[in-house]
Amino acid sequence: MTEPAPRRARVIALVNQKGGCGKTTTTVNLGACLATIGHRVLLVDLDPQANASVSLGVDPATLSRTTYHVLVDPTDPGTAPVAIEEIARPSSVANLDVAPSSIDLAAAELELAARIGRENQLRKKLAPARASYDFILIDTPPSLGLLTLNALVASDEIIIPIQTHYYALLGMQQLLRTLRMVRDETGHDVEILGVVATMYDARNNLSKEIVNTIKEEFGDKVFHTEIHFSIKLVESSMVGVPLFLHNPQNRGAQEYMALAREVVIREEIAGRAEARS
Repeated sequence: MTEPAPRRARVIALVNQKGGCGKTTTTVNLGACLATIGHRVLLVDLDPQANASVSLGVDPATLSRTTYHVLVDPTDPGTAPVAIEEIARPSSVANLDVAPSSIDLAAAELELAARIGRENQLRKKLAPARASYDFILIDTPPSLGLLTLNALVASDEIIIPIQTHYYALLGMQQLLRTLRMVRDETGHDVEILGVVATMYDARNNLSKEIVNTIKEEFGDKVFHTEIHFSIKLVESSMVGVPLFLHNPQNRGAQEYMALAREVVIREEIAGRAEARS
């Protein structure tokens, strides 16, 4: 009898240097929906604002160690490095763990700047954890600095949430240049798993035009699922419970569940393609 292949999580960073695009909301609710349908998920909060941590019921003010301590190894030779598994904790969702952030992480950009291999810190720290999860999702800050660079180097793929707003596509060329730079400088080819339109308003012709433009730009990389604007998404973040648990019949909850199923299908296709190559 053939032994099942060992678990090895797919690592997906959600990236957009533009703030206010629904990136953290998408990371949290996608993770919750993947966990709800039976996958083991780790959400790594790499944003110093720690909104993903708060949205999953974790209070950063109560934490002694966060992703900052994982990324920035101690300079004292008598102090052991902190593993991602040491800070990961259960969230408000079964099957979903969170490696929380705090404002301390804002200092990591400066502290990592002079280090050799600075862009590989997160990749090295995530490697042991990949055996314990099916998916590792990384919530990145709204910038293309060292924290986001670490997320890109650590990831198999990225998901790009794009707000259906006039200015939403203006920064995309910069992000695509960064992806090429990661490939050229590190030899790590980060694939775009998909692009998801967020804060969609079907009553607004501009939203429809922006979605069409996104499809022209990214083609079949665009997910079929569009995430409509919903005040319930904001409310669920405030109570520290993702929307699918807080209000599963809400349209936004159903849309994120549909997105999760799309992600699973795309990952299965990608996995089969890798196995053939």
